[in-house]
Amino acid sequence: MIKGKEAYLKKLTASMYIPSREVGTEIDGSSPPSVFIGSWNYPQVFAGPMIAPMHGDTTIMDRPESWLSQNKSQEEIIRYRLNLVRGKQKVKVTHLHQRFIGTLRDIALSSGSLESQAEFQKAPRGATFSHDHTPFGPSAPLERLEIENSRWDHHLEKAYYDDDLLAADAVGRLHERGLPFSSIEKAFSLGSFGIGKRRRLVPTRWAITACDSTLARRLLHNVRGYQPIDSVQVREFSSLNNYYAVLLLPTAWQYEWMEAFLHILGREELIFSDYENNAGKKGYSRVGGCYYSCKMAVLEALSREKKQAGAIVLREAYPGYVPLGVFNVRENMRNAMLQPGQEFESMKTALQYISARLELPIKRFIEKSDLLQEQMRSRQTTLSCFS
Repeated sequence: MIKGKEAYLKKLTASMYIPSREVGTEIDGSSPPSVFIGSWNYPQVFAGPMIAPMHGDTTIMDRPESWLSQNKSQEEIIRYRLNLVRGKQKVKVTHLHQRFIGTLRDIALSSGSLESQAEFQKAPRGATFSHDHTPFGPSAPLERLEIENSRWDHHLEKAYYDDDLLAADAVGRLHERGLPFSSIEKAFSLGSFGIGKRRRLVPTRWAITACDSTLARRLLHNVRGYQPIDSVQVREFSSLNNYYAVLLLPTAWQYEWMEAFLHILGREELIFSDYENNAGKKGYSRVGGCYYSCKMAVLEALSREKKQAGAIVLREAYPGYVPLGVFNVRENMRNAMLQPGQEFESMKTALQYISARLELPIKRFIEKSDLLQEQMRSRQTTLSCFS
């Protein structure tokens, strides 16, 4: 199934043409701060900074946690991202002591935007969209990179110099201290955490999922110790041409993610799903990184509320939807879980409520599900209830 979803999203991104910023072979501007590590040809990868051709505080251009809370539109987000110019050099992931990698680390661990100058081998061109990471604008090989003196975030700096601290513990502690996910992920990607000899660069899209899954695993450890919620709840949120409904059940932890893409390329109505029971998930999810971003956001809220629940999440993406990376799922789900839970006397009535808000008949989701069907059987609920 992952092949089907990947093929669909690649077709979707290939169909888009959104012009990015035109720049010459030199750029003098500000990095939000932002870095990007590619995955092609691992362990020899392309790494480099992303710089906006403007000066001053550009933090908002690479701070996904701020976009929904500040009511940024999809057009504003895309404009931010396509103004970021990516420079790249081929590096080996274990060569962390190179001067170039040190400069990238100064960017990744910086507490704020950095004035930067770059010279490219040729004029940067193109734009990149992905369902894994946020988009960015034109790119080209780097000839030279200079940045102002960097002042590191003190929490990131402490984790960097503690080379006896496991990377998972560093990620967990930084999250507990309230650092933005994007800051933690960038530092992780630059090999800034973990046992000294084991550190290495991590491609950006791998780092995002690694941080999501690491936090989810730690949060689930807490959540398993809490009592289940008292009744069936629904929490929901809409933004950026998406609708999310979270069905919370008064059970021990279990989780299912279902996403529908509706009439974005044409008349398609595609549903992709994956799930785990209380024992957890083995292997990588067939729906990709969004599975872990959603799971982390749900568990983050349950841990905060000191409650346990089963979670079944339904997402619909509508015409105008543009892949912006899994931040889209994480931040929408965080917002959904901040909403007051609407309580229902049964799962049946909760599903009927959700059904009235979906574009697709809810029967289509049920037919595609694993966990939801199992829960319906245990509650003696049939599909005919939703005709």
